[in-house]
Amino acid sequence: MRDLHNKIDLKRVISPVSVADNTAQVGQIIDRQGFKSLEYAILLGSIADADATFTVLLEESDDSSMTGANAVDDRDLLGTEALAGFQYDSDNACRKLGYIGNKRYTRLTITPANNSSAALICAGAILGNPVSMPTANPPA
Repeated sequence: MRDLHNKIDLKRVISPVSVADNTAQVGQIIDRQGFKSLEYAILLGSIADADATFTVLLEESDDSSMTGANAVDDRDLLGTEALAGFQYDSDNACRKLGYIGNKRYTRLTITPANNSSAALICAGAILGNPVSMPTANPPA
């Protein structure tokens, strides 16, 4: 069956933002209860700075406030944080990072370095393989 619509849920992680300094963009905490898979999507617009780099970090925890959060071990990632990162010449690109760990909560952070001009970024989470279908539309 070609139906993906009823098998996923979408969550906002980082709302579209223009970042013009080195402030870390800390995403919303994602609760994957009721879903067996999780993929993060990072969507980029124009990146104006000529030498900026953006590092991606994914953290995990069993606590809803992310107390005691740890960086996700590479064995629990599909793709790498390095591949999800980007730089000054990544205009209008997309990145993805999958989570296959066992913790209930995760949080994505994007941290700029050497950034002094506008960089347009946003991120979302795609929750898949629900224990109950169909998923809500519009997403909750």
